[in-house]
Amino acid sequence: MDRRSVLTAGAASVVAFGLGGARPAVADTGSVEPFHVMFEQLRKLGQTTSPSLVLPPLIAQTHSLRALAQNAKPGQAAELLALTARYAEYAGWMTQEAGDDRAAMWWTDQSVELAEAGGDRRLGAYALVRRAVVDLYRHDARQTIEVAQLARQNAITDHIRGWAALHEAQGHALAGDHDASMRALDLAREHLNAAQPEAGPSLGSTNLSDPVSMVAGWCLHDLGRARAAGEVLDREVEALPEQALRSRARYGIRRALSHATAGEIEHACALTADALPIVDAVSSATVLNDLRKLSQLLARHHRVPAVQALQPALIASLHQNA
Repeated sequence: MDRRSVLTAGAASVVAFGLGGARPAVADTGSVEPFHVMFEQLRKLGQTTSPSLVLPPLIAQTHSLRALAQNAKPGQAAELLALTARYAEYAGWMTQEAGDDRAAMWWTDQSVELAEAGGDRRLGAYALVRRAVVDLYRHDARQTIEVAQLARQNAITDHIRGWAALHEAQGHALAGDHDASMRALDLAREHLNAAQPEAGPSLGSTNLSDPVSMVAGWCLHDLGRARAAGEVLDREVEALPEQALRSRARYGIRRALSHATAGEIEHACALTADALPIVDAVSSATVLNDLRKLSQLLARHHRVPAVQALQPALIASLHQNA
């Protein structure tokens, strides 16, 4: 399936689910826990495969849970709606990964409505965090900063304040403001260190052992400190779990880009060659941004044998993920 087929397929699966006269319901003594387990399994699938494989069952399950909530008792309905909101939020992220920012924000807005209906007020601020991510990948520094600051001001948990500050730091880095970026990173670490365990599935990435350091490496590259960025990303990428393929693709390509920018062309080619199979497996529209930058940078060194050897695989990957 290509990216244009993803949402159509997801909608079709919802229609198919709705056929038939059975009224969906959860038994009074039934547990919502199996739906939590399904959500975690879909998140794991999203780390290892293309969004085109994850979105159809994810969208179908979101609609299924909403239907169940409509026929559940009040206490159970609130729990189901809160979980449905998490499904919708993740559908928004996967839709962005599939290359459709507009649909991504529609799903994010749906997640806020569902969360509020279920009594979970955290998603309102986190939706702003997600908007900041969309603006970041659009290379809109000012909007990224403003939306991330608004998210931090409206957040009711340190966990969300921390992620908002991380994206604010990325916005400042994109704008070339080193001091503001470093201050935002310090603030992010302060909030994330103070964060308490939260009920339900966690918001934000669960694969980064030190998200502040990883994002610091990202920021250093945008601030023109490519060698320092490469050193940080070397350490942090190696610490990623083997199964976290989407994160390995995202930060692995940014790592290669940092080394290439620092003039370490052969090393960058070796890192890229290792990362390309992972990039192709997860098919990420956001990773494609850095892959294009990397391709353009390496093209300036087309006489280097390592670049010539890498070019066929790099071109094929660009076409596959476009």
